[in-house]
Amino acid sequence: MPALITWWTLDVADLAPGAHSDAVSAIGADLMRRLGEEHRRYHTARHVVEMFWALEDLEQAHVVTSRQAAVARIAAWFHDAVYDTTNPGGENEIDSAALAVRDLSALGFDQEDVETVRDLVLSTHDHELTGTPLAAAFHDADLWILSSPPGRYEEYTTQVREEYAAVPDDVFRAARASILRPFLDRETIYATDFARESWEEAARANLAAELGLLTR
Repeated sequence: MPALITWWTLDVADLAPGAHSDAVSAIGADLMRRLGEEHRRYHTARHVVEMFWALEDLEQAHVVTSRQAAVARIAAWFHDAVYDTTNPGGENEIDSAALAVRDLSALGFDQEDVETVRDLVLSTHDHELTGTPLAAAFHDADLWILSSPPGRYEEYTTQVREEYAAVPDDVFRAARASILRPFLDRETIYATDFARESWEEAARANLAAELGLLTR
């Protein structure tokens, strides 16, 4: 996706203007390679693009500034950079955060931005609703898929199942239900007012329908 790499290059130029072009290109290519790994079906470049679209909506709604949106896009690149479905819970996020710290430090990002990206990546493990406005926007962008149109949501659930193809069906169904049910049990799925107003209803309908299929 050439447009995605262009976005990476522009955001790095804004946030770390002293970064060497060769390093920017090499790290961007490595991230694209990771997103294109064969075992991935949902956690691909398309997921990153969909997060970018969601972040654009949040920026236009003045939930985040343009600079905060750029930091969030950088975090989106890294939040699934390490993705192995056989890893224990939380390990992918820890390893992805460590990769972000290494690569962004090498590019000359401000320490505060490096720490912010690290924290955003780590936050995707438990999807808590607490945090800064930027963390809330990032949380909601990552979970935009829950509110996607029915056709896209069905495609998403198929992709997730394919990523866990080695897991027996009964085990997968129980595990998937245990992940989804807490979102419905929460007072709100999303952390920002914009997402609650724009995405909450559709997300609840999608989750309820999928849970019905998983537990029937």
